[in-house]
Amino acid sequence: MASANRTIDSPAALRYATFVVAGHYFGTDVTQVQEVLRHQAMTPVPLAPPVIRGLINLRGQIVTAIEMRQRLGLPSRGDGEESMNVVVRTEDGVVSLLVDEIGDVVEGEQQAFEAPPESLDPVLRSLVSGIYKLKGRLLLVLDIRQTLNLDAVVGQLAC
Repeated sequence: MASANRTIDSPAALRYATFVVAGHYFGTDVTQVQEVLRHQAMTPVPLAPPVIRGLINLRGQIVTAIEMRQRLGLPSRGDGEESMNVVVRTEDGVVSLLVDEIGDVVEGEQQAFEAPPESLDPVLRSLVSGIYKLKGRLLLVLDIRQTLNLDAVVGQLAC
């Protein structure tokens, strides 16, 4: 039963598709995830910012692949380490997030949702809407809209 006292900042969904990027455990609203895929062949995009790793052909649909390590300001993947794809639906279409490892779907209790801690790296903090404290680790809830707002990234590269 829904509570009439929900805050605007609380997440609407309590189920999260999870993935790992450079040791950080992320989740995104499971309703935004179209599918998860193993490594896909990619076509590079000339002159694109480094955060745009390339394009993948998903059953005839061309999908932009975003390198999440680059987007989050984390170290690059080592040679020979392949990424996996979390394909998300947005208002503007489908986008693939390149991640290190795919996790499970986890549930978070609304009352356990917290603001990102001040100690979190500023780049991560700007892309995370909140956290859940799980047994042994934190689930960082990724704000997909903010993550895919690449104007700020492109602006930083132009400087």
